[in-house]
Amino acid sequence: MGTIVIVDDEQDIIDVLEFNLRQAGHEVLPATRGRAGLELALTKRPDLVILDLMLPDLSGTELCRALRSATQTRNTPVLMLSARGEEIDRVVGFELGADDYVTKPFSVRELLLRVRALLQRSRSTAPERTSFVEFGRLGIDRDAHRIWVNDTEVPLTALEFRLLVTLFERRNRVQTRAALLEHVWGMNAHISTRTVDAHVKRLREKLGAAREYVETVRGVGYRFRDAPEPGDSGTHLTRRAGEDPGADGGADVAGAPPGGPRAAVP
Repeated sequence: MGTIVIVDDEQDIIDVLEFNLRQAGHEVLPATRGRAGLELALTKRPDLVILDLMLPDLSGTELCRALRSATQTRNTPVLMLSARGEEIDRVVGFELGADDYVTKPFSVRELLLRVRALLQRSRSTAPERTSFVEFGRLGIDRDAHRIWVNDTEVPLTALEFRLLVTLFERRNRVQTRAALLEHVWGMNAHISTRTVDAHVKRLREKLGAAREYVETVRGVGYRFRDAPEPGDSGTHLTRRAGEDPGADGGADVAGAPPGGPRAAVP
């Protein structure tokens, strides 16, 4: 079972969720205001956050951004609750980093199943608590801010390293340019989204044989994907013929520091 923070300004909703989640064996930490919920999440480091979009003092979208920006909660599953069920509302929720989106009124039984699925998925993909990780032929030492491709160290700027790690830690999840600006440059950075494109292009150039891990999702942003199959260019889903591969591509991935400790990436 897990620890779950619930943030909703409707006490009736909190009461229903708290009762049923406790019955299912979870520890529940409720909050009726956004800032109080954020403080709970940052200090208690729960296994899941359930939040309503319409909150006093700090909206659900702002709360989700803050959770995704904080080191303590950047990988914590977030389930959004909202009376707004239009497709665009769900899309915005997922772009902000929500892992699931449930519209009100909801079935308690269905919500409990979604909670269980999120917790199981999170535990099965939790990263090793180690500084160095190896992914295919790519090695990353997060504490030392160093990377290796095919056992050869590749020098990156601090910003390029943050960009790579941000994409890597969210692999197989599309990151919008706006989200990357927020996570890599800082929430209040006044920078054009074209800056993201330029840095991704330079990062790919430096990654060389590992470039195809960083994939462009046309019209949305970028994604760090799993290792491509042998002979897979990694660009057929994202690039039109004749375009610059440096702006859209991806490639095989690479190694780790010679003799260094190795940790498998889940």
